[in-house]
Amino acid sequence: MKTLTRREFARTSLLGAGMLAAPNIIPARLLGANAPSNRIRVGQIGCGRIGRDHDMPSVFHSGLADIVAVCDVDSRRAADGRTRVEGFYRDKELPLPAVTVHGDYRELLARPDIDAIVISTPDHWHAEPALAAVNAGKDVYLQKPMTMTHTEGMLLREAVAKSGRIFQLGSQQRCNYQQFRRASEFIRNGRVGRLQRVEIGLPIDPTAPDSPVQPVPPTLDYDRWLGCTPAQPYTVQRVHPQIGYDRPGWLRNDAYCLGMITGWGAHHYDILHWALDLELGGPSRIEGRADFPTNKIWNVHGAYRVELDYPGGVHVTVSDQFPNGLKFIGDDGWIFVSRGSVPTKDPAVPRGRLRPLDASNEKFLDPKGLAVELPRCEEHHLNWLECVKSRKTPLVPAPVAHRANSACIVSWIAMKLGRPLTWDAQAERFVNDAEANALLTRPERAPYGATRLRSSGRVGT
Repeated sequence: MKTLTRREFARTSLLGAGMLAAPNIIPARLLGANAPSNRIRVGQIGCGRIGRDHDMPSVFHSGLADIVAVCDVDSRRAADGRTRVEGFYRDKELPLPAVTVHGDYRELLARPDIDAIVISTPDHWHAEPALAAVNAGKDVYLQKPMTMTHTEGMLLREAVAKSGRIFQLGSQQRCNYQQFRRASEFIRNGRVGRLQRVEIGLPIDPTAPDSPVQPVPPTLDYDRWLGCTPAQPYTVQRVHPQIGYDRPGWLRNDAYCLGMITGWGAHHYDILHWALDLELGGPSRIEGRADFPTNKIWNVHGAYRVELDYPGGVHVTVSDQFPNGLKFIGDDGWIFVSRGSVPTKDPAVPRGRLRPLDASNEKFLDPKGLAVELPRCEEHHLNWLECVKSRKTPLVPAPVAHRANSACIVSWIAMKLGRPLTWDAQAERFVNDAEANALLTRPERAPYGATRLRSSGRVGT
């Protein structure tokens, strides 16, 4: 007897149900390319602010996928995630899929009917589920930054290459904000002449006094939330709000996030590498300084400045004192790009605001006559899902994502050490600097951690 595949079973069951219906008409949306048997079945890991407001809606509105499972270590948020998904289908008057709720990501990975995984967890929980998902044969969309440590990034990159899975990092500025692609094209086409300098502006997160210890909420698996990080007493300031989905506290603790240098930095460094045609490269010399609070909970960096030297004699400065965006400065002038209009103190900009795509000379922004054109896409999650179907490479695959994240991480290390560092981008190590190299990885609290998985093929802890 022939064993039916999942897609064959779904199509046979659907047709059989149609035979019994009266009248014998099957809606067009249930057959062909949009048939349930042809749609990608997605599991969502992490149902917090980014998951519910960005990743889940984008996957649903792609028209290519169904979210069939949600997972969060906070059972209240997991239940809200299912409600959120079901609301998408009700609003569109579409048949509701059976959405299951989980507290352990391994349950999603063990399901053979789930094709792909979206990971929208805190930064310290990026590497382990992503590596486990790849090892389990799932395609992965991972929120930025790729990983907390450089070592984790190397492990994940190697596992993706070995498995052949489709991996996309959430660097959506390439797709969802077309001005970044256009700016990168203009730079690659030499519109500002020989590129000399790049100024990258990133925001900062303020600190606050440490809050007192609190009881762990009954809905939260706090040990699993801590994961591979050191055991610490619970306070809502350390984790996420118990009411609502405001900005979570973990973004300001360097056990779970390195701060804005990787938060926003993951986006802008990615565009820097894209514009410089150095997506698989990196800096050679880094020097940084930053203010680090003495508070134990909200202790990520405050004001900072990082200087990086890139191939071709391009000097990059990253600082909270610049407007949020990237300013490419060449022999003939400059081009600025950001997500939206931003204020500037530059007297050369008389209107006092920089446009999302701006330049010292309007001729630099002429879309005609480009010898180099970069790939275009409509939406970042859609690009990933289309590649899941076609098995083509998405815009931000693991090797590209890892290099942008590496530049962010070595910047953070330079900020921590406060002295010049030499980085060998080919070997991916600091040159003759054991102290700096030690910061490329971190100890992991058992039984959690990506380095315990490596590329063994095991699903998880």
